[in-house]
Amino acid sequence: MEMEKEPKIEVSRIYKLDGDGKTKAFVDVSFDGFVIKGLRVVEGKKGLFVSMPRQQGKDGRWYNLTYPAKPEIQQAITEIVLKAYQT
Repeated sequence: MEMEKEPKIEVSRIYKLDGDGKTKAFVDVSFDGFVIKGLRVVEGKKGLFVSMPRQQGKDGRWYNLTYPAKPEIQQAITEIVLKAYQT
């Protein structure tokens, strides 16, 4: 049985936005040979959070295109992206 290892997650690109909009930055992250483009740093009611890439469906609702399979990976992505945004 192979041991699972945590992926090394890195911010490969960050584009910070000026202005008063809720979206503060667009971010691409890479891990284990994959790149996920289009994450967003968003100013919410409780502070900054990381939004996964999403697309609007024909029904007008928004759907995430990618999402972490484990909460630990979501937390790691959030921490790494917010740290990169704040530096």
